[in-house]
Amino acid sequence: MTKTRHGRALPFLHAGIGLLLLSGCLYPLVGCGGEDFANKPRPALPVELTGVIQEKEVTISPDEAGAGAVRITIANETTESHTVTLKGENVEERVGPINPQDAATINKTLAQGTYEVVAGSDQLGSDIARGKLVIGPERPPSNDQLLQP
Repeated sequence: MTKTRHGRALPFLHAGIGLLLLSGCLYPLVGCGGEDFANKPRPALPVELTGVIQEKEVTISPDEAGAGAVRITIANETTESHTVTLKGENVEERVGPINPQDAATINKTLAQGTYEVVAGSDQLGSDIARGKLVIGPERPPSNDQLLQP
């Protein structure tokens, strides 16, 4: 036991030093983990496409993209409201009606294939030519892209 000048024992000093040494020995082990950590790749970032409904046709730009999450913002530049439908194999996503001079968005994860964007209204019917969207092979993961959600 350690004694001070006044003859009192300091048993807590030895316990404190022991705890300090023990915590110093265990500290390097805190960051160790198991070998079974699953480092799964993040999905590809969504592709932003734009579309426009005009009196004669629907246009999508760009009209080619890789498979994965797609966000299509479609503006209506006609004088009538239109419902827009994205059609493809096992996919039929509808939005609208989109009023004149307004826009709407379709968010969908698309597989490889060819899709049509169809605009229709009661007044114009099917006079508007369909837009075409070609989805190619899957895009690479976004693991190495910084500052992404």
